Amino acid sequence: MPHDLPLITTIVAGIGLAFILGAIAHRLRVSPLVGYLLAGVVIGPATPGYVADTTLVPQLAEIGVILLMFGVGLHFSVKDLLAVRAIALPGAIAQMGLATVMGLGLAVALDWGIGAGLIFGLALSVASTVVLLRALQDRRLVETERGRIAVGWLIVEDLAMVLVLVLLPAFAGLLSEGRGGAGLPLADLVATVAVTLGKVAVFVAVMLLAGRRIVPWILHQIAHSGSRELFRLCVLALALGVAYAASELFGASFALGAFFAGLVLSESTLSHRAAEETLPLRDAFAVLFFVSVGMLFDPAIIVDDPVPVMGALAIIVFGKSIAAYLIVRAFGHSRVTALTISASLAQIGEFSFILVALGVAEGLMPPEGRDVVLAGAILSILINPLLFRAIDVWTARTAPVLPPRSIEDARDLPPAPTRLSGHAVVVGYGRIGRRVCAALEAAAVPYLVIEDLPGRTADLARRGIETVHGNAATPDILAVANIAGASRLFVMISRSFEAGQVIAQALAANPGLSVVARAGDDDHAAYLRRHGPVEVVSDADEIARGMLDRSFRVLPLTEAGPASSA
Repeated sequence: MPHDLPLITTIVAGIGLAFILGAIAHRLRVSPLVGYLLAGVVIGPATPGYVADTTLVPQLAEIGVILLMFGVGLHFSVKDLLAVRAIALPGAIAQMGLATVMGLGLAVALDWGIGAGLIFGLALSVASTVVLLRALQDRRLVETERGRIAVGWLIVEDLAMVLVLVLLPAFAGLLSEGRGGAGLPLADLVATVAVTLGKVAVFVAVMLLAGRRIVPWILHQIAHSGSRELFRLCVLALALGVAYAASELFGASFALGAFFAGLVLSESTLSHRAAEETLPLRDAFAVLFFVSVGMLFDPAIIVDDPVPVMGALAIIVFGKSIAAYLIVRAFGHSRVTALTISASLAQIGEFSFILVALGVAEGLMPPEGRDVVLAGAILSILINPLLFRAIDVWTARTAPVLPPRSIEDARDLPPAPTRLSGHAVVVGYGRIGRRVCAALEAAAVPYLVIEDLPGRTADLARRGIETVHGNAATPDILAVANIAGASRLFVMISRSFEAGQVIAQALAANPGLSVVARAGDDDHAAYLRRHGPVEVVSDADEIARGMLDRSFRVLPLTEAGPASSA
């Protein structure tokens, strides 16, 4: 059997090294994206040692782009965008325009030409979805007003970049003139753009009119078969098939086809299941995409030509941030909101990589421009957590003297410790948590709730229930809830790892605490019991017990019926 298997070797090397470096990056509180990019640098041609097959990786990366864009479309929410359209739409367009002008100025100063400058500026103007969502999720900001603005802002940027990717090949002839190319006559350019937009318009119309009916219908038919394997394959076949059809039949990009495949599926009631089933494969190929980008990067540029790198980094971290801050403040939002949006956008990622790769392929951008963008991406992703940390420190210092201008600002104030003692602490105010709280209230047992979802926190505040907003796995939050002086702890959250951390830290602070926790299955229950003396209530056990109780209450009546009639 031959052992020269470049495809398997490349996948193993890429994913294996990405895992190691991604884990190290996560340990250092940096986005794993940095680890994935560095893995590509290590196995790329610019560094000594093993070099992966550079002809295979781009093809694997293309699948990664398709699945990445499919995921963007699958999570696209018109409702969320419309809710913040008043600031997200003009704000994102203005910020992208300013960043593009700054990038264009730097490119012209470096004698790259107008075409390369426009691509370079656009690449610096759009933030990474992965990095932004990770930063917001870590701070429980996704469901807040600031989080919704940031996500809506990013959606507008993503849509703008999809349009740029569609039109760039059509404008390549005109843009090449700035670098000495022949260019295209105006009539030919107009005809090319018109044909491109016409094909894309036909594709969009087909997807929105027919695809939104046919694609979800196919998915529902497969779901009714009861086969999880077929359902997963159906989702992947639709994503890849629509992307391929968009390219071959309509002349659109794979990225646009995959985006609309996800978009039409997002309206289906099975969209969440589709996202869940395809997530592992999407993550795996997304990693290969970032590894492939890293392989194209020559780290020597940071030492050999640091001026363009520092200039790009300054535009990403300072230029974009200042522009976003001024725009958000101009719309009347608070300083905390403006700073959060600024920090969220002070990095670049996947769309930037796709755009510069297309620019190099079309001959519009020099390879060193791609290296500058990649260096700026890696450095900005490294710096981004530090910006958020600085905002947290600033907020903590200024909150006591600055009156909160909104509910969102008030959440940034340090929570006041509870005065309760001998009380019950309920972690999670979902369906089960509500019932536990109602029972405690009926028994006149004092209690408070720890909840990290703003909507539930607001509901609890309206009802006058004492609440601590935050992640219960954080020692500071447990201290605010006075877990050391509590008598009972009810852990209602379904996330097993987080629930285990809550139990371990609570028992460390109060060894005599009575702990009752919810478990979704036997494995979950066994995991929770390993953290100390805890009474675990399994969902399956309680459902079975309830069904049996109801059955035996009905059974005697059923048996007595025929006997009495006889």
